[in-house]
Amino acid sequence: MTKAEIFFEDMKNKKIAFIGVGVSHTDLIKMFLKKGLDVTVCDKKTKEQMKEYEELSLAGAKFSLGEGYLDGMAEGKYDVVFRTPGMYYYNDVLTAARAHGTAVTSETEVFFDLCPCKTVAVTGSDGKTTTTTIIAELFAAEGRTVHKGGNIGKALLPLIEEVKEDDVVVAELSSFQLISMRTSPDIAAITNITPNHLNVHKDMQEYIDAKANLLIHQNAFSKAVLSADNETAAGLAALTRGQLAFFSRRKTVDNGAFLNDKGMLCYNDYGKVTEVLDMKDIKIPGMHNVENYLTAIAATWGLVKPETVRRVAREFGGVEHRIELVRELEGVKYYNNSIASSPTRVIACLNTFDVKQIMIMGGSDKGISFEPMADLVCEKVKLLILMGQTKEKIKAAVEASPKFAESGLEIIIVNDMQEAVETAHAHAKSGDIVSLSPACASFDMYRMFEDRGNHFKSIVNSL
Repeated sequence: MTKAEIFFEDMKNKKIAFIGVGVSHTDLIKMFLKKGLDVTVCDKKTKEQMKEYEELSLAGAKFSLGEGYLDGMAEGKYDVVFRTPGMYYYNDVLTAARAHGTAVTSETEVFFDLCPCKTVAVTGSDGKTTTTTIIAELFAAEGRTVHKGGNIGKALLPLIEEVKEDDVVVAELSSFQLISMRTSPDIAAITNITPNHLNVHKDMQEYIDAKANLLIHQNAFSKAVLSADNETAAGLAALTRGQLAFFSRRKTVDNGAFLNDKGMLCYNDYGKVTEVLDMKDIKIPGMHNVENYLTAIAATWGLVKPETVRRVAREFGGVEHRIELVRELEGVKYYNNSIASSPTRVIACLNTFDVKQIMIMGGSDKGISFEPMADLVCEKVKLLILMGQTKEKIKAAVEASPKFAESGLEIIIVNDMQEAVETAHAHAKSGDIVSLSPACASFDMYRMFEDRGNHFKSIVNSL
């Protein structure tokens, strides 16, 4: 029997609860029901609010919905609980459930426990989705069967019975997924670690520790890739057990990928340096994407040929919502950068273009400071349009910058995305760039950052 077959056999006669439906659980719940398992869906939504209710009900699901959706869980009502990444691992109810003998796990944890093939996983505060996608593109271009998922919008456990030993899994993992992980991938890459999600994590150290889980359960035959340019990520080097490779766009590394002074992305294989790719050949713009390719090269070295990297770099057009060109209208280019939910992501967008931008910013508060981006906003933004829960907090941070007084930066506060886009359109002149780069999460107005980006695009396309 395979590990997966043994797992599902063990799940028989157990009471299983799934907290939340959503992206990470819908297909998994259907899979468990198809296998005849005892499944209860626990969700804050009412049955009227849950679009999946009728389908899951007909398939045999039980439900615990509304305000009391977690009733009984703390007292050990269920044998197994699958939490969504959005349910904090150290939630009081889950902590009490574990004390009563309940196995609290997640779709991602179980998948990595059962996966029969090589696994590659990427985490970081910024750049992880694009890097994950590049790595998946590289393996696919080499003819491998690739399963891409995790935090990138697709649950992997529902695919477990399709995964073959010769396949490759490439996963993006967030701190919320990693916080309870006790299995690490064969190849682990950490793009960077900067303050993020501090409205959920107890403190910055808990956030770092969650990211470190990507490394600390690796074995001697594994590979870890860390940023040499990010002090916090580089500081995790002592945790690695297998091969350690770095990437850097600022200096040569002893083992790993780096950008040389000629603009070539190179790999130093313990003293043997290979020029892999000219940065000018990377289709997607921005120095942050040079870093993403350096990470991908370091992670796949020896498994992907340099010519494959060059081909993918010339052809790959990027990931939706990441400095994504929506349209050019009357000489003005509109970019959807809805993924920019932190100041560091905004900084990457500001450094991508040579002209001063009109930037739409604001959203829900993640408990992080906007001060790190304030000076650059004053230098590289001509009109700042603010909306959402954080509008006044961002305004205060920017106006506190010593560069604000001489910047000529205009700040306009608006009520919603429609007004933000219309304001940008009214002020933009030919040659301008308008970007949605919120520096915040989306939850004050939208379910997900994708919804925010899609709304922006629909309004821009209707101008």
